[in-house]
Amino acid sequence: MEIALVLGLLIIAITLFATEKLPVDVVTLLLLIVLTLTRILTPAEAFEGFSSDFIIILASIFVISGALQETGMLDRLGSQLTRLGDTSPTRLTIYIMVFTSVISAFMNNTTVTALLVGPLIGMTRKMDLSASKILMPVAFASILGGTCTLIGTSTNVAVSGYMEKIGMPTLGMFELLPVGLILVVVGLVYMMVIGRHMLPEQKAASLADNYSIREYLTEIVVIPGSPLIGQKIFQSNLSSLDIRILQVIRNKVSLFPTPAMVFQSGDLLLVESKLEELLKIKETSGIEIRADMLGDSALQQGDIQLAEVLITPGSNLVYRTLKDSNFRQRFGLVILAVYRHGQTLRDKISKISFRLGDLLLVQGPEDKINYLKESKDLAILGDFKPTGFRQRRGLATLLLFGLAVLVGSLGWAPLSICFLTVAVLCVMLKSMTPEKAYRTIEWRLLILIGGMSAFGTAMEKTGTSVLISQYVVQYVSPFGNLAVMAGFILLTVFLTQPMSNAAAALVVLPVAIQTANDLHVNPRSFAIAIMLSASVSLITPFEPSCILVYGPGKYKFFDFFKVGSLLTLILVVILLFTIPIFWPL
Repeated sequence: MEIALVLGLLIIAITLFATEKLPVDVVTLLLLIVLTLTRILTPAEAFEGFSSDFIIILASIFVISGALQETGMLDRLGSQLTRLGDTSPTRLTIYIMVFTSVISAFMNNTTVTALLVGPLIGMTRKMDLSASKILMPVAFASILGGTCTLIGTSTNVAVSGYMEKIGMPTLGMFELLPVGLILVVVGLVYMMVIGRHMLPEQKAASLADNYSIREYLTEIVVIPGSPLIGQKIFQSNLSSLDIRILQVIRNKVSLFPTPAMVFQSGDLLLVESKLEELLKIKETSGIEIRADMLGDSALQQGDIQLAEVLITPGSNLVYRTLKDSNFRQRFGLVILAVYRHGQTLRDKISKISFRLGDLLLVQGPEDKINYLKESKDLAILGDFKPTGFRQRRGLATLLLFGLAVLVGSLGWAPLSICFLTVAVLCVMLKSMTPEKAYRTIEWRLLILIGGMSAFGTAMEKTGTSVLISQYVVQYVSPFGNLAVMAGFILLTVFLTQPMSNAAAALVVLPVAIQTANDLHVNPRSFAIAIMLSASVSLITPFEPSCILVYGPGKYKFFDFFKVGSLLTLILVVILLFTIPIFWPL
């Protein structure tokens, strides 16, 4: 009965992860609640994962990365890419992939990708090069770069923590480096020889065309005697018709609508509306329609400008709607459209729940758009200006980080203590404030990893992992131990599509280790195979780094499938050949 319940919960969790009906942290906590109420886990077992030192390592790395960004050190590194504008597209791609891989070996790959998207968009526009030729290689390089070290990705840290929990030796800081370097080099060669020819070529277009809103823009004039005169803009008859007023031109001056503004006779209004609402406007007395099709020139007049902004990792807009986040009041901007997964969302924007990687087309005063350059929630595409570089604090933070890696690698002190010490020193040195330090931590990811680690305990405790292992041994072991490992690698690759990499690895890991023990082979080899296979699944754009480039690169789902499927297959084969060499079965 308990085994059936655990398997049922696993299926439900995978479904909810895939559909995103609920945030992943909420799903994880619900799993723990059910497992505790059914007495499969004790409260201590359910929350043991949250007290593990690998949670401290991850949280500390988030704070250190935030401090490097806050001091301008990461922007300083990213700005170096803008000096490559005179090189050829092929060399540019190679340089950027190598740079990204090196940085991702020591930092969260999602953070690295988010850092690079803005400047790369601006660079490609200056070079008249399609951004789609650059961004996918960058995302792939950031993911593969994370396979080189223990701290390169949260999956590595989570798997190492689980290994320690069940009594296995933890991973060394650079234990993965030989295989990781092979994966990075193969990924780079593949993208240069094969992948770049399959990448789409996106032609430059106006922002109105990119978001398909041109046909929704109309100019109307408030004529003398109109009942609109004296009405507040956002409480007017037009607003009740679900018509969005984007701009008011009064006495030849472009004005951005505010809640206190009232209509005056002769006002020229730029509005966005669905076709049926436009027809209602024509029947409304007191206004006159001037145009039925407008574009960028109408949207950008005087101080009013357009901009594309990206929702970045750690943004507090994620899972919140336009209304919940008070977007207009907070940023002073209007969202015209949202681009997500190859689709432009225009209708009922106020009810859309934002997601990581959403691309927003915003309009507003130039000073408000410039203010976004200081925001940690949004990144302006194509306009990269490094934040103020606090050299001493930035270099001190970088030096301390390097020292922590060295001390931890040599085993002079536990890694958790090394990185926690640096995180605390970052706050003490005022590289960042305590409030910002807490904001940089991706709490959802920590909850996911801690909770799924407990779910692994439930699989072991109920015998679920043993049962599944017996079936694997029965049906696959006749083909050899390598075939069994291949089966687990493919299963992990498959599960990373609906689930996060760390969650998929932690689900498969207990079964893989139990199977290795049943076959009397090295369980460490199987654990590392599961861990690395979670990071070479590049078939779909659901990995956070890929999500971040999906919108800016104007990719389609099939673009990732086409380019990433063959690369994933090649990398899986490499894992099957290299893992037994470095970690003999």
